[in-house]
Parts: sequence; C-alpha cells; structure tokens
Amino acid sequence: MPAGNNTCVILQPSYIPWRGYFHQIHEADVFIFYDDVPYDKHGWRNRNRIKAPGGCQWLTIPVISKGNVTHGLRIDEVSIDPNQRWAEKHWRTIQQIYGRAPFFARYAPFIEPFYRQPPSLLVDFTIPLTITIARDLLGIGHTRFERSSRLGISGTKTSRLVALASFFGATRYVSGPAAREYIDERQFQDAVIAVEYMNYDYVGYPQRFPPFEPAVSVLDLVFTVGPDAGRYIWERPAAGAAQVQGVEG
Repeated sequence: MPAGNNTCVILQPSYIPWRGYFHQIHEADVFIFYDDVPYDKHGWRNRNRIKAPGGCQWLTIPVISKGNVTHGLRIDEVSIDPNQRWAEKHWRTIQQIYGRAPFFARYAPFIEPFYRQPPSLLVDFTIPLTITIARDLLGIGHTRFERSSRLGISGTKTSRLVALASFFGATRYVSGPAAREYIDERQFQDAVIAVEYMNYDYVGYPQRFPPFEPAVSVLDLVFTVGPDAGRYIWERPAAGAAQVQGVEG
C-alpha cells in the first residue's frame, strides 16, 4: 500500500476549471480524479465559462447524448461527439478573447496542442489538460495525480472516499464546502483522517473586460497575471481587499 502522502483531495474531472479547483490541487499531496461516478449532464464535466468583452461565454464540449446515451454512464465512459468541430472553435475563441492578454503568448504553446487532435473520451481530454494547467501554467509540482477508475477501490459514498484516501496514507482530506451536505465525517474520524472544507475567499484580479466576474475558467487568470496567479488563489488575501465567492466544488 502506498504511503507517505498526507493530504488527499478527490474531485470529479472538469473542463478548464475555475481557480478554486486548482486551489484544491495545490492543497493535495495526492489528487484523485473521481472519474468512475455517474456523469452529470448539466455540470462542469464538459463545459466552463470564459470572460468575453460582452460578458461570460460558455465553451461546451459536445458529447454523444442523442437518445439519452449519457444517462447512467460513468464520467470515464462518456464520448466526445466526433461529428462536431468544437476543438477548432474553442481554440479560435480563446485566441480571439485572450490573444492580446499579457501572458497568452507565454502559455498558449502548452494549451493549443490539446485542441489539435482531441481523443474520443471526454476524460482523456479534460484530465491531461487539467494536469498541464496545474503543472506548467500554475507551477504546482508537488501533487501526485491519480484516477479512481484505475485504482480498483470499491465502496459507496463516504466509505469509498475514505478507502481512497486511506489507500494513499492520507491523514487529511480536503473538500469543497458543498460536500458538507453528504459527507459522513464520522467515517473519516474512524479512519483517523481529518476533514477540512475549502473557503473560497479570493481577491479580485485585473480582469481584462470589466465588470469583474469570478466564476470563470482559470485560463482567464493565468493569461492575465501569469506567474502571479498564486497570489490570487492559494496565497492569503490582503487585509481589506475585495473578496469574491466561488461557485464550483
């Protein structure tokens, strides 16, 4: 059994997630993409928002859903619709909106290759892209990434979360605040794992197109402030600074 990791985070994979998602990655010694649970059709698995001059704009990866094909499927079983040229459109939109952002030229070479020949499965696109953003754009080098579908650990609800965290020797489990409604903390206590919940109190940053909108993809932040992105995610906000609340996780 692997050991030595202290903090575990378990989250469903998402498409170009917001900064709170990467805050949890930064908190983790081991981050588990929870990819073998039911696909939520109207969630963040295949879509997110960017800030355009006229307001927020959705970028949605089309998945094969005709006839409710996605109903009952796990996240790691969902296929991208091969008949739509979404990848080219998404990258062109990102270029148009952020092409003149201060750090677009620096980070675009890490992101653009993902849109050239996307794979057939949704998770095979979103997970590697998320890891690249974490490591190469945000400089998060200490976190180990795993997929729950590859670990062979069963269980239901909280018991499975505990089993996954215990497998990696975790003594601390960090979760989004929404999980308070369904996590049975006693099961973590029995396994001697402390449970902590994120508090998404973030300062605003110099977004290119005001008014400020916090609930957008982290790409908006990194293309704008570059290496200073950590100041607006995991570093403590300055006293008296304007704070914003997150919506995801």
